[in-house]
Amino acid sequence: MGTGVGVGVGVDYGDADPFQWDTREDCQVRQILDRVADKWSLLTIALLEHRKLRFTELRREIDGISQRMLTVTLRQLERDGLVKRTVHPVVPPRVEYELTPLGGTLHHTIQSLVTWTERHQNEIAAAREAYDVRAASEEAG
Repeated sequence: MGTGVGVGVGVDYGDADPFQWDTREDCQVRQILDRVADKWSLLTIALLEHRKLRFTELRREIDGISQRMLTVTLRQLERDGLVKRTVHPVVPPRVEYELTPLGGTLHHTIQSLVTWTERHQNEIAAAREAYDVRAASEEAG
């Protein structure tokens, strides 16, 4: 049985229960999904495919990210074993970031999501427009 509050309560999802990680003791699936599905993590992983980038290069490429948020994102991705940080012993120090082999496997999954989004963006735009027209007419009427 689903264990979520509200939606799904009392529904038997069988083996595909979307709330299954909430009931497993010591399971970190939700925490990992929250991390890797975060927009800053997704963009960082996408940018690091097959290349090393410095912090300033990443910050320049990721529109809207603050220095603090990029620092936090990179630390979390490094802690999870998805990004490798290399400090070169030069003056001034040069720090580069790259995907680990594990991070590379995640990039393939992210690329599938991006491809799906690109293929369906027109349908989504049309659905949004139709929804907005319906919502406006319901508010007016």
